[in-house]
Amino acid sequence: MPKILIARNLPDNVVAEARALFDVDYRDSPAPMSRDEMVASLRDYDGVLPTLGDLYAADVFAEAGALRCRILANFGVGYNHIDVAAARAAGLTVTNTPGAVTDATADIAMTLMLMSARRAGEGERLVRAGGWQGWHPVQMLGLHLSGKTVGIVGMGRIGQAIARRCHFGFGMAVAYASRSEKALDFPATRHASPEALAAKVDVLVVAVPGGAETHHLIGEAVFAAMKPTAHFINIARGDVVHEAALIDALEKGVIAGAGLDVYEFEPAVPPRLMALENAVLLPHLGTAALEVREDIGRMAVANLRAFFAGEDVPNPV
Repeated sequence: MPKILIARNLPDNVVAEARALFDVDYRDSPAPMSRDEMVASLRDYDGVLPTLGDLYAADVFAEAGALRCRILANFGVGYNHIDVAAARAAGLTVTNTPGAVTDATADIAMTLMLMSARRAGEGERLVRAGGWQGWHPVQMLGLHLSGKTVGIVGMGRIGQAIARRCHFGFGMAVAYASRSEKALDFPATRHASPEALAAKVDVLVVAVPGGAETHHLIGEAVFAAMKPTAHFINIARGDVVHEAALIDALEKGVIAGAGLDVYEFEPAVPPRLMALENAVLLPHLGTAALEVREDIGRMAVANLRAFFAGEDVPNPV
């Protein structure tokens, strides 16, 4: 029976399902693995179920030397914490869990859009601080989303799910920037670049994968192109955005607000960002619903099961 490491605390049902199939060591901890633990995981286990924060960089594979591990079945769709090229060179298969995260992540994008546009975080802080003096006609006026234009940078599964919610739920016009034209079941206008898109929309949402190709894809030029009334939303990966440039844009009023679920140096959040009333900050809640996390875990276990059964893995990276 293959020996598997579950690298972080997961829902009980997922752990039980894995134990029924494999000899499982369960690292029941909320913290990511240390470098030494990652090196040992490659030497001591046939497969690992890692998570965001387990940084399998090229030098981790190099230090591990002769590897017992043959598969990294990542818990989550994003895998920029794994050097996939180094893993493949070492003979490992890498899988992820697309699909399971789509709707939950799109829902968080809508949460952030509404919170930022309608100044919900700022309003709640006002009430909790005892500073609210009662309703009046021009108090905390925000942006009405219905009928506005949303721009999606990256029109993959998650980008399309966000766009559908905006179009069918709020009557918003949809525009997007992506490497290729997409066949969509709703009307949308494609722009050549994030900068060109940014100039045309009321809300700009980034929904691209993390990694070297998208590092700092969104920076000063994109924020400068946005309308001063526009809002920026990030549910992708933190380092897709040049965080310092975003903070400058928010402090100077270049854009009206931002809603963030991820951060460039997560879990570190800059004090300048935390001080901003026009920033909505969530602690990476994108898929934080029990049934969603269970679905993600089951998909990761399914990848492991298929691999060790000699079948094609359902979700190779």
